[in-house]
Amino acid sequence: MSSADKPDTYSIEEYLQLEAQSLRKSEYIDGWIRAMTGASLRHNSIKMNCSILLGNYLKGQKCRPYDSDTKVRIIRDGKRCFYYPDVQVVCESNDPLSVFQDRPVLIIEVLSPSTRANDLHEKLDAYQSIPSLECYIVLEQHQPIAYLWQRSIRGWTKETIQGIDTTIELPFLNCTLALRDIYEDIEFTDTCVQEPDPEYEFSQGEDR
Repeated sequence: MSSADKPDTYSIEEYLQLEAQSLRKSEYIDGWIRAMTGASLRHNSIKMNCSILLGNYLKGQKCRPYDSDTKVRIIRDGKRCFYYPDVQVVCESNDPLSVFQDRPVLIIEVLSPSTRANDLHEKLDAYQSIPSLECYIVLEQHQPIAYLWQRSIRGWTKETIQGIDTTIELPFLNCTLALRDIYEDIEFTDTCVQEPDPEYEFSQGEDR
């Protein structure tokens, strides 16, 4: 690829200014801007179920959930990224006027056709570099399946939790999430087939 063909890069200041003026959300990956589109009703229902459950559990406590309108900033190896997690729980919040958080203890992503690879690879690596993070949960849309990464004294451990009658234990928040509640009113399919979604792409039209 010639330099003339390479998509433009942006400073953090330029990105945040563009985001403040835009009606469409974008993520920032060390200079690159990746546009986002709206999610399916199924995706949003699962996300909202998680937010409501966590909000009820954490009511009156220091920790609180934030939905996908709040960015998380990640600084790793000199690189800076801004993502929009579907749900994050923060116990030490940034200034109330800030548009992002730095210290989530829990992040939840609901898999979508176009974000699946990012959620399970790019974002997994990035989120695990957050010093405050205790747990990263990735949820399938079409089946009651949760992929759970938890921080331990041995590093990060992975567990797959499957079945409508199973639960996710979150001892650092002193609460439990039941998959039956996470997937309330969700109509399951026979498999985890992801329908095509060609609209979620780099804002410049190609991967880096």
